[in-house]
Amino acid sequence: MAQQTTTFPVIGMHCASCAKNIERVVKKLPGVHDVRVNYATERGQVTFDSGQISQAAIADQVAKVGYTAVMDVDHGSASGPRLDKEGVGGSHHDHAAMLRATELKQLRVKLIFGIIAAIIVMLPDLLMWLKIESLPESSWNIIRLLLATVTLVWAGSQFFISAIKALRFWQANMDSLIVVGTSAAYIFSVVAVLWPSAFVGSGQQPATYFDVTVVIITLILLGRFLEARAKRGANDAIRKLASLAAKTARVIRRGQEQDLPLEQVVVGDLIVVRPGEKIAVDGIVTAGQSAVDESMITGESIPAEKQIGDTVVGGTINTNGMLTFRATRVGQDTALSRIIKLVEAAQSSPAPIQRLADKISGVFVPIVLGLAGLTFLLWFFNPPAGVTTLNFSLLMAVTVLIIACPCALGLATPTAVMIGVGQGARHGILIRAAEALETLHKARTIVFDKTGTLTTGQLSVTAVLGRDFVLQYAASVEAMSEHPVGRAIVAEAYRRGIKLLTVTNFKAQAGAGVSGQIDDHRVVIGSPDLLIAQGIHVEGFQIDRERLAQAGKTVVLIGIDQDAAGLIAVADTIKPNTAAAIRELRNLGLEVYLITGDHFVTASAVAQQAWIAPDRVLAEVKPEQKAAKVKELQADQHLVAMVGDGINDAPALAQANVGIAMGSGTDVAREAAGITIVGNDINQVVTALRLSQATFANIKQNLFWAFGYNLIGLPIAAGILYPSYHLTLSPIIASGAMAVSSLFVVLNSLRLKRFGKLKS
Repeated sequence: MAQQTTTFPVIGMHCASCAKNIERVVKKLPGVHDVRVNYATERGQVTFDSGQISQAAIADQVAKVGYTAVMDVDHGSASGPRLDKEGVGGSHHDHAAMLRATELKQLRVKLIFGIIAAIIVMLPDLLMWLKIESLPESSWNIIRLLLATVTLVWAGSQFFISAIKALRFWQANMDSLIVVGTSAAYIFSVVAVLWPSAFVGSGQQPATYFDVTVVIITLILLGRFLEARAKRGANDAIRKLASLAAKTARVIRRGQEQDLPLEQVVVGDLIVVRPGEKIAVDGIVTAGQSAVDESMITGESIPAEKQIGDTVVGGTINTNGMLTFRATRVGQDTALSRIIKLVEAAQSSPAPIQRLADKISGVFVPIVLGLAGLTFLLWFFNPPAGVTTLNFSLLMAVTVLIIACPCALGLATPTAVMIGVGQGARHGILIRAAEALETLHKARTIVFDKTGTLTTGQLSVTAVLGRDFVLQYAASVEAMSEHPVGRAIVAEAYRRGIKLLTVTNFKAQAGAGVSGQIDDHRVVIGSPDLLIAQGIHVEGFQIDRERLAQAGKTVVLIGIDQDAAGLIAVADTIKPNTAAAIRELRNLGLEVYLITGDHFVTASAVAQQAWIAPDRVLAEVKPEQKAAKVKELQADQHLVAMVGDGINDAPALAQANVGIAMGSGTDVAREAAGITIVGNDINQVVTALRLSQATFANIKQNLFWAFGYNLIGLPIAAGILYPSYHLTLSPIIASGAMAVSSLFVVLNSLRLKRFGKLKS
């Protein structure tokens, strides 16, 4: 049986308890291992055995609870990220977007009707306050009854449908509270209008609360309409990523260029892209030279130079030259499609801090129903003086039902995570799970691999000493070698515009060096032992050799005829921004370590350039020992983040509390890490840390508001202030406060969208 995980949109959720209800019923299905439903992102994620259960069966079970799961059954599509009406890519989003658009349109129509109905039902009180004569009270009551009936049955139908379906599974949700509260006020008012004798006979004063029913439903519709619009803004990251996808590609087939829809492009196609055009899919350049703007993928503002053999990424923009490239990844395999899927999965994953809020939200509705019943009984049997007992008790109970909104609590964490993950993607930081985003800001120790992470991973010439022609002679001979040191020397000669000379009698001695003949001169390049063995005097450069070796450089001598004519030092140099990034991390209070398999001398030299303290250098560490070193740091009560890029870093990345992989590294390293830096800029590690800090601060603000709102609102709604201050909370005000609380959380989370501007 094949186990698979799929992420899918869920339509029709109205609160966090809706998400918990879906999780409960889907978990009971055979073959389902795990299910997570995120109310804020309106997505679910389910892990199941495809041999035991199908996606259609899971969708059917979700439908039975009253919601729509839009499953993606087109994983094998050759097309890329298709753009739906909301700009979100992916085949299953097309249907989801249509359903969301329909739902939003229905909300808008019902809201307009509710506003008109609310104005009419409240008009008599306004006319009375203005002392304007109007229809008799009995006539107004009939009009109110009719409007309240239409509002409850039609405009509020979605609440009843959702509550009834949840009740079938012996569950309750936020709609259950709304239905009980508005129905109680409506039924009480109908009895007061049609059978007033029922109240008079029991010594009560008949009163109507049609305005409560109509206004509450209208305010809740308003809140959900505004919340839906705001959550669309929260999904900007995915929409913008998906909008990068090209619609067509200019493909060479049978020697002719032709524009084809993206879904018709296959691996191996030759594709032409002109200046200013989008690159359609991933590939390798076969002809041409240009600079490509990869900022929306990597976060780096400077265009990347591309030439034959370089890779290009679909969705990036060709700036100034013509390129021809061969497609290597198309459809759902392109980097852009994989990034979108990764962002969606991370946005749908729960952060550890969310667990408490989820537990409370899951049991909140039944508790509130019990609290409302208790409030009614307490006031009914202990009524304050001067009030109508049944009216007052009912009003208090309805107010408790309406104000008790777990929506703000359910939105507090996932909305912040959703936007934080999206902002990370926009800045070239891919977060695989919300847990990594939350954990990173707690890290007090960060360990960097050396080669390819702090350094460029490529040797380059750092010093040339001796006669003027030393580099020309050395590069001419090394041009016939494949050794990394030789390639670095040749690259430096090309960089300086030095013309290479003709070499004869080339010889390479493994582990020692190379030699050759240039005109009448014998040229030997390598270690002192090689030169001595060739009868060449090497004493002249001993001090320089020792000095450069102590600085961690690899030094080769160049002997011409009988004497050493000079030396060349090469090293794996640190990246330009490394030192500044490490300083920033240390200023933020982190202990920064360097871990490498290199000798201590070389490692110390790199550490000195990178502003890493000498006692924080872990050198001569074998690949299989890196994870053990991370574990040792964790044993000292350190929460450790590990940054690496190679296959040998994968165990350490997995062992660390947070693994951060550089995008230039191996697939194995990226799979083991919780966070991937798409570009190769070490400064993005600092950005990721600051994003984690900003997101977690936002979550704490949201939770403070959500908990505070309920802790303060519920007792006031239950009438705790009435005995001392004669203060009560109107159900209408309670419904407004409920809508505002959810909207506040969403809008506060949207402030994270300023993160990119603030960091720059």
